[in-house]
Amino acid sequence: MNKEEKLFYSISDSLITENSDITIGKMMSSPGIKYKNKVFAFYYNNEMIFRLGKDFEPESVGIKKYSLLNPFKNKPPLPGWFCISYDNSEKWNRLARIALNKMSKEIENEGR
Repeated sequence: MNKEEKLFYSISDSLITENSDITIGKMMSSPGIKYKNKVFAFYYNNEMIFRLGKDFEPESVGIKKYSLLNPFKNKPPLPGWFCISYDNSEKWNRLARIALNKMSKEIENEGR
């Protein structure tokens, strides 16, 4: 296991310890972090990918280099899914928590 993957699992273990609704799952055959069975972050190609929403601005947390998730050859990138390299790994934990917060609010609003 490389340093990037170790950090992903460290973050996921910490979140799981804090909240019983958080589990490990899969996203695109890669390890993911789920809240109430919905993925909000996952590890892919030595990066962490976060579902932060279309309105999220990475610059607001000091990230200048990022890309949008683009798993399809003939389709545009998925809006709201941000790929953050290990160069910004010190922000991964914060971004995971932002993504979790966003996901939990969405699920909460669905129930209304």
